[in-house]
Amino acid sequence: MAKPDKKSPRPAPRPGARPPLPSTTDWSDISAWYDALVGNEGSEYHREVVLPGVVRLLKATPGQRVLDVACGQGVLCRWLMQQGIETTGIDAAPDLITAARSHGAGEFLVGDARDLSMLQRDAYDAAACVLAIQNIHPIGGVFTGVAAALKTGGRFVIAMMHPAFRGPKETHWGWDDAEKVQYRRVDRYLLPRKIPITAHPGKKASAYTWSFHKPIEHYIKAASRAGLLIDALEEWPSHKTSQPGPRQAAENQARKEIPMFMALRCVKAQPPSDELDEFPE
Repeated sequence: MAKPDKKSPRPAPRPGARPPLPSTTDWSDISAWYDALVGNEGSEYHREVVLPGVVRLLKATPGQRVLDVACGQGVLCRWLMQQGIETTGIDAAPDLITAARSHGAGEFLVGDARDLSMLQRDAYDAAACVLAIQNIHPIGGVFTGVAAALKTGGRFVIAMMHPAFRGPKETHWGWDDAEKVQYRRVDRYLLPRKIPITAHPGKKASAYTWSFHKPIEHYIKAASRAGLLIDALEEWPSHKTSQPGPRQAAENQARKEIPMFMALRCVKAQPPSDELDEFPE
């Protein structure tokens, strides 16, 4: 994930006050918590939904090289290494890279996802960014950096929380008692924004990181500017089911209909284009 542009001193907080919001978007401050949450094999959502989908879209075969951008503790790299695929993981949080190296084999580098210039050009058969792109801003450098590192025809798979239905603090589950329908309420979508996310909600002294909401069109335009052609878009629902009860059927139906994740696959097929209008990141 992206590292801070510049370190600046933080004023001492008032007694009992929340800590100030950080300028960083990497997860150095909460790396121990995140490593415990995701673990060696990934969270339940990683194992059941996200990683199987990412691996299928990557279409990597034994002997090929795959780049994992914002790799965290290297869960995807370990999945791929078990299939005989060579991997390089890069993340801005040194503690997560240390954890990745301790968990298993593979090449792991500390670096900013927005500046991948240290990587060899035209060297990778595929690349991925798993549940991290929404913690990175701006995103243009991620796409151009991956495009430079990929071979012609190389694939870049980005998996994220669905921008339309899973915006932090702006989307919620609701229940219509009259119609007996479980629904997803969306209060905001189109305008970009950044949202502080706490590692331990409810605790006054909880570390923060940032989530950057962007509508889907921003990801499409960033890919196009980098010379990447999107050839697949998939929307993945949660795998979970509700416990028996009066709302079970409605909850399960809503869970199947309203996706939790979205995945894009891009292919390096042409030089970068300057023809698109400027757009805010």
